[in-house]
Amino acid sequence: MKSADKAGTATIRPASDREAIRRLLDSCGLPTADLAADPGPRFLGAFKEKSLLGTVGLEIYGETALLRSLAVDSGHRGCGLGRRLLAAAEREALNQGVTRLYLLTTTAEAFFRSRGYRGSGREEAPEAIRRTSEFSTLCPRSAALLFKELSAPAA
Repeated sequence: MKSADKAGTATIRPASDREAIRRLLDSCGLPTADLAADPGPRFLGAFKEKSLLGTVGLEIYGETALLRSLAVDSGHRGCGLGRRLLAAAEREALNQGVTRLYLLTTTAEAFFRSRGYRGSGREEAPEAIRRTSEFSTLCPRSAALLFKELSAPAA
């Protein structure tokens, strides 16, 4: 069975196994130093049975949030799992009252721009986003800061 077939049946749901998330993020070269922080980011995971195939995190600060750590296992890339995780995170953010979602990236700017994210100067980031460890210490200053205005789909 192709990995696309396997990932297509993945279920996206809240993920709480920080060790499995850390291993996946480590394998993708993404920061993990603050995963033990309380409360820390909320994560969604893409699961095939009990196996974590992908993950994405949200740090919510009122009407703004930081999207972080969108990662897909190398054996399951290219089949839309990243897009599904991103869409699920955006829905979750909207459900929590978020109207603007920010992210930092060094490698996936084109992916996010193709999904409606726009660039922003780091100095324009809201104070709550600037205070996150992801913004202030974990991501290099060369990382692109992107944002997206979120709105509920038309009925």
